[in-house]
Amino acid sequence: MRILLLALSICFASVFSLTAQTTFHTNGVNDERPGIYALTGVTLHVDYKTVIEDATLLIKDGKIAQAGKTVTLPKGVIVYDLAGYHIYPSFIELQSEYGIAPLKRSDSHWDGPQMETNKKGAYGWNQAVKPETSALNLFKVNNKDASSLRQIGFGMVLTHQNDGIVRGSGTLVSTASSKDNEVIIKGEASAHYSFSKGTSTQDYPGSLMGVIALLKQTYLDAKWYASQKNPKEYNISLEAWNKLQNLPQIMDAKGILNALRADLLGDAFGVQYILLGNGTEYQRLADLKATNATVIVPVDFPKPFDVEDPFDALNVSFTEMKHWELAPANAYFLQKESIPFVLTADGLEDKGKFLEMVYKTLQHGLTEADALKALTTTPAQLLGVSDVAGSLEQGKWANFLVTNGPVFDKETQIIENWVQGKRYTINPKNAEDLSGKYKLTVGTQSYIIEVKGDAVKPKFTLKANEADTNAIKVSFDKKDKLVTLTYSLTNDSTKVTRLSGLMEDKKWSGKGELPGGKWVNWTATYTSAIPDTSKPADTEATQPVIFSTEDIIYPFVAFGSPTLPKPQTILVKNVTVWTNTDKGIVKDVDVLLKGGKIAQVGSNIPTAGVDKVIDGKGKHLTNGIIDEHSHIAISAGVNEWTEASSAEVSIADVVNSEDINIYRQLSGGVTTAQLLHGSANPIGGQSALVKLRWGYTPEQMKVADMPKFIKFALGENVKQSNWGEDNTIRFPQTRMGVEQVFIDHFTQARAYEAAWKAYNGLSSKLKASATAPRRDLEMEALVEILNSERFISCHSYVQSEITMLMRVAEQFGFKINTFTHILEGYKVADKMLKHGVFASTFADWWAYKMEVQDAIPYNAALLSMVGVITAINSDDAEMGRRLNQEAAKSVKYGGMTEEEAWKMVTLNPAKMLHLDKNLGTVEPGKDADVVLWSENPLSVYAKVEYTIIDGIIFYSQEQDEQLRKTLATERNRLIQEMLNAKNGGAPTQRPVKKVQKLWHCDDLEGLGELSGGHAGHGH
Repeated sequence: MRILLLALSICFASVFSLTAQTTFHTNGVNDERPGIYALTGVTLHVDYKTVIEDATLLIKDGKIAQAGKTVTLPKGVIVYDLAGYHIYPSFIELQSEYGIAPLKRSDSHWDGPQMETNKKGAYGWNQAVKPETSALNLFKVNNKDASSLRQIGFGMVLTHQNDGIVRGSGTLVSTASSKDNEVIIKGEASAHYSFSKGTSTQDYPGSLMGVIALLKQTYLDAKWYASQKNPKEYNISLEAWNKLQNLPQIMDAKGILNALRADLLGDAFGVQYILLGNGTEYQRLADLKATNATVIVPVDFPKPFDVEDPFDALNVSFTEMKHWELAPANAYFLQKESIPFVLTADGLEDKGKFLEMVYKTLQHGLTEADALKALTTTPAQLLGVSDVAGSLEQGKWANFLVTNGPVFDKETQIIENWVQGKRYTINPKNAEDLSGKYKLTVGTQSYIIEVKGDAVKPKFTLKANEADTNAIKVSFDKKDKLVTLTYSLTNDSTKVTRLSGLMEDKKWSGKGELPGGKWVNWTATYTSAIPDTSKPADTEATQPVIFSTEDIIYPFVAFGSPTLPKPQTILVKNVTVWTNTDKGIVKDVDVLLKGGKIAQVGSNIPTAGVDKVIDGKGKHLTNGIIDEHSHIAISAGVNEWTEASSAEVSIADVVNSEDINIYRQLSGGVTTAQLLHGSANPIGGQSALVKLRWGYTPEQMKVADMPKFIKFALGENVKQSNWGEDNTIRFPQTRMGVEQVFIDHFTQARAYEAAWKAYNGLSSKLKASATAPRRDLEMEALVEILNSERFISCHSYVQSEITMLMRVAEQFGFKINTFTHILEGYKVADKMLKHGVFASTFADWWAYKMEVQDAIPYNAALLSMVGVITAINSDDAEMGRRLNQEAAKSVKYGGMTEEEAWKMVTLNPAKMLHLDKNLGTVEPGKDADVVLWSENPLSVYAKVEYTIIDGIIFYSQEQDEQLRKTLATERNRLIQEMLNAKNGGAPTQRPVKKVQKLWHCDDLEGLGELSGGHAGHGH
């Protein structure tokens, strides 16, 4: 007997093996059974490139036991004959908050400045940096959401708390409706970051450049913290941060320029981010490819705008129209350029339309194989779980879809979604098609029932005659063949007929009760199909819509072009040249531009080898205008206003190459600009020096080896004079406090430099046992100032403060480079000359706030007379287009010569920006940054005919006229496409005019949020 039992035991084990074990106890009889299933006769898509016809998939204990054509079925297996059906790996979602309660920020009121974190405990100093957040600890199965995810094909989800700049770790879970412990596939699966503060109420950072600086500093702090031998603090956040670094790093970039910024950040610290996009990735394909990043691509394509009203159409920008057209091709463009990507349902208002949107990407060129790869193989590889997910191979989780056709076909339905070996029915595969017309007889009355729609969710209409329509509620119990019908032929809800009966194919019958209480017999008999009265299929519309990269313009705004302008050899003949040298203004000469430089200035230069000859007769050629003080082309905040010193932030991190003001200022002859931080704090952020290379990327716009600059500020803005009575917390609040900020920070910088000099002076042996000082980006910038390696452009108005800052600089052994605005400069011009500082002023702005009440239009001329090198700047996007006219005002106010006035927007700012080696004069060897004017550039009638940078034509009147025609034609075409889409039944969105933010010195908006309810528009 014992031998028999042993034999039976071995036999049982060979068939079923031991069921999955668990640490959880069972209350009662344990009835967990081994799941052994065989799905036979299927078209098996093992992965995105391997298909096996007439295959069998064997499932055992939630895993794939075997897959292929020759599978041996064990005893006790449950067999499902699925001949004619397809099986695919279930999808993997990489962007989700599934199972995690979202945090919400209260915007009901503002409680004033919050300088420090309000999070209690031994955490880091910034509330938006939360690496300690663990999705694993927060996750709870949500059966409703799990069901929704299964219905659109997902079997695994990477979930994390979608809040903050550093969001902590994500966890990979299945979409099974099981215990929390059973669905977790990988507990610590990923690390998450973003450029958004989320629910953090702490002021810092208040701008995108502040976010990037905070991330940079956190990388440095974490490395320093890890190196500590005897740390003085225990920091939960930095401990967690360091643990995250070995996980896949996912950055929520949400925008192509942010994606490029994220990659630069990652490169600085040896990190390769996975980039979460927003659908605009196609707009900079070559640059995105160079990042080597994988992109998480949403399919939440914009709806067409309702542009039937021509005035409404004016509220839709060309960028919005063009993006509407090209957005569905985003994944195709990435596929074509071999940029790895995954697809996500994130961002869809109705996630139930996910497969419909994926189908739309296929209609715009994406292949089915690449779509499947993006939902299975690639996400599994990114998370390092290819051994358990992403394909249907032995030993992997039994996560798969059963479909009644190719998974991405428009008419295909997901029949079942198996998750961890558990079967979830999505659409019953044996659903009977009930569509057609039925004759309904109730007692002595006859009606028509029309049934339309698919077999799973048919739609019913009751008609007393052909023209009649009444709602009828029909419900089925198809298992027991039961049917109930409820309807009313009047608007009286009390007069309802209720019928109940049995279904036999397409004949239903039973008994029912009329509104008066009388019982009757009823039948419903199929009579005919319903004729298809819809419009004939438009064969053209069903064909894939394939775009090419020539449909993409650079930048992706109005006046962008499908190709970037290239360098040319250009000869301008017989032109009047404003040389800005001792030669002065020279008439009837030729200027040759070659290799990006001014090659020759002279007479009768031959045309051999020249790409373009321009007749300059009667015209004037000058250097390109240089704007010393500009705020154009900056993304998400011009001020990091939240602290008295933000020396760590940099405008160079947030240059916006898509700003239309670049093109507008090219049309005004501007070729170079210093993009300055605002004036909301005494020590602002670092500058960016750019050439206005329209169509190029932010990095390509930056001046090569640009000198280092930083913005300082004095006066009303920095002491928050006009910010309201709530802003009395941030130091300084007075002008004397402003001085103390400078002294305190430079004193700290000296100590910081001394600490590093002491450490670097140690022998190798001593250095090995010592701890390096903590790197501090703010202090490093200030040390550069002390060592005259970084130059200050200081916002200034009042003579007392101007004098104060020069004395502070002299106290610490350096010079102020430039006082900008400097409207009381004429009062202290002698002191400025002695100090050696430049002046960059307005031509005739005054009386726009209290501290400029002594401003005069003679300021520039008086400063120049004393010997202070003076420039005229814009500080305004609109004025930047007319700096030639601003320069001319000093001829009127002060009697300056035309040449000296012109130097104030060309040579003098070149000197201020330490660019005069390459810019500022028209002579051989200098950069070919020139402008051809229709007449004297100081004239109000002068127009720019050509703006050339590095020998490349970035603006010309001829090109502008052609671009305007092209733009008008394209807008009209896109409007017609949107009208066609609306007429074809597509849902539309209402046009809402978006007004571009033009930054000014004390604007406090950033990160898409209002900072404390303040928005300044002063200077």
